[in-house]
Amino acid sequence: MNELAQSSGFSGHNVEGGFDVDRVRQDFPILGRQVHGKPLVYFDSGASAQKPRAVIDAMTEVLEAQYTNVHRGAHYLSQTLTDRYEGVREKIAAFLNAPSENEIVITRNTTEAINLVAATYGRKFLNKGDGVLISDMEHHANIVPWQLLRDEIGIELKVAPIDDRGVLDMDAYAALLDGNTKLVAMTHCSNVLGTMLPGKEIVRLAHERGIPVLLDGSQAVVHSAVDVQDLNADFYVFTGHKLYGPTAIGVLYGKADLLAQMPPYQGGGDMIATVTYEKTTYQEPPYRFEAGTPPIVEAIGLGAAIDYVSAIGMDAIAAHEKALLAYATERLTAMPDIRLFGSAPEKAAILSFVQDGIHPFDTAATLDRAGVAVRVGQHCAEPLMARLGVDGTVRASLAMYNTSGEIDTMITALERARSLFG
Repeated sequence: MNELAQSSGFSGHNVEGGFDVDRVRQDFPILGRQVHGKPLVYFDSGASAQKPRAVIDAMTEVLEAQYTNVHRGAHYLSQTLTDRYEGVREKIAAFLNAPSENEIVITRNTTEAINLVAATYGRKFLNKGDGVLISDMEHHANIVPWQLLRDEIGIELKVAPIDDRGVLDMDAYAALLDGNTKLVAMTHCSNVLGTMLPGKEIVRLAHERGIPVLLDGSQAVVHSAVDVQDLNADFYVFTGHKLYGPTAIGVLYGKADLLAQMPPYQGGGDMIATVTYEKTTYQEPPYRFEAGTPPIVEAIGLGAAIDYVSAIGMDAIAAHEKALLAYATERLTAMPDIRLFGSAPEKAAILSFVQDGIHPFDTAATLDRAGVAVRVGQHCAEPLMARLGVDGTVRASLAMYNTSGEIDTMITALERARSLFG
C-alpha cells in the first residue's frame, strides 16, 4: 500500500490494482447498520455521501488533541493547526489541478460559493441588460443567486435548453452566446439526470466570445477526475459533503486575475489587512473572501476525504460506478412500469425515475421499508421537473461503496411497490 493510502486510512485495492468494493465498504462504519431490520442500502449519496473512517478520525483527532483557532496565534497549537488547515487548501488545489492554492477560496458549500461570485464579480462587472446564461437542468443554487442579482440590478437570466435525453443543446447554447451574454454559469453534472455536460466545449465556445464561465462541479468531482486547467473554467465550485467529507465546507476555485479584481463578499476578521474608523484595507485573495473564523474542523475533514479518494483513484471510482450505472439502467429499463429520466451518452451514476400509477413518495416509502435510502421530490430543480413534465421523481444516486447486489435489493422492493400500489 502506498504512503498516501496509508495516510488516508484507505484499506487498499486488490493486488491486481482493480477496485475492491468490499474493502471500500469496510471503511464506512454506517454501512454496517440496519434500517427497519434490513441492511442499509444507501442510494442517496447525491444529496450527501457517507463518511469513511479516515474522515471521522481526522476530525475527531483535531477536536480531541489539536483544536484551537487558526491564523495569527502565537502559540504552538495555533501555529501547527494553521499549517494543517492551510495544507488543505494545497490539497484542494492539487485535487483540481489548480495552478495555485491562492486560487482556492474556502466557503461553507457550493451555494455560498455561487452567491459569492454573484455578489462580487456580478455586482462589479455586470450591468443592467447583461445576460447570465444557465442551462435547463440547474440546481436552485445556480438559479436563485442570479435571480437576486436580476432583481437588484436588472440583468437578464437566459436558459440553454436540453433535449429529451437530458443532453444540452449545444447549437442553442452557442446561439445564446450573443452580444449581451456576459457570464455563463452551468452545472458540470446534473444532480437529477446524471448528465455530464461537455465542460471544456462550453468554456471554449464562451471564451471565443470573451465570456467567462462558472461551472458547478458539486456532482462532477465525486464521479470523475476534474482538471480546472484543462477545462479552462474561470470559476469552479463544489461542496465537501458530497465528496465523502463533512457538511459546512465548500470550495470556490477562481482564476487569480479575476479574484484580484473582485471586492470582498463579507466583512469582518481574517479578510482585513488594516482597519481604522475611516478606512479598511483588505487582504489579497483568497483570504479577502473568507471573513470570520473559518470552518477549521470541516476543512480538515475535507482534506482527509480528498486523501481518501485520491488513494483509491478517481479513475477506479469512475469505472466501478460506470459498471453499477449500466447494471442499474438495465434492470430498471426491463421493468414495464418504470419511466427513467436521463439517457445522455456521458452520464454519472444517478438515476431518476417514476413508477407508473404510483406516487413517487409511495415508491420511496416502499424502498425505505426494504432498507433502501433514496431521495424523492424535485431535488432542488423545480424548473427541470417542469421540463420533464413531472411533479417529482425518485432518485437513486450511486457511489463507490455501492454494489450490484444492492441494486437487486432495490429492484425487488420496486416489484413489491407495484404489487402494493399498482
